[in-house]
Amino acid sequence: MEIKNKQYFFYILLCADNTLYGGFTNDVNHRLAVHNAGKGAKYTRLKRRRPLELIYYETFDNKSDALKAEYAFKHQARKQKLQFLEENGVEVKKLKK
Repeated sequence: MEIKNKQYFFYILLCADNTLYGGFTNDVNHRLAVHNAGKGAKYTRLKRRRPLELIYYETFDNKSDALKAEYAFKHQARKQKLQFLEENGVEVKKLKK
């Protein structure tokens, strides 16, 4: 019998109002659809934040590491969030206000 390891993801969304949202999940595509349907996190339920675009994600073998990545991202200033994205190959010019 093969035991398949479950994967977890830390992801970053670009909101329609040019803000960033970081979260974690075990299914990135499903979670993005939930956010865009207005049924995700309280932050993304606001109509002005939608539509949301997935701009970055990382894969982890365990939930704890994914949650730690989410926490670290959410507790940074916007400048550091943009720097993180740039360092990870995400074009950030369109994100600057």
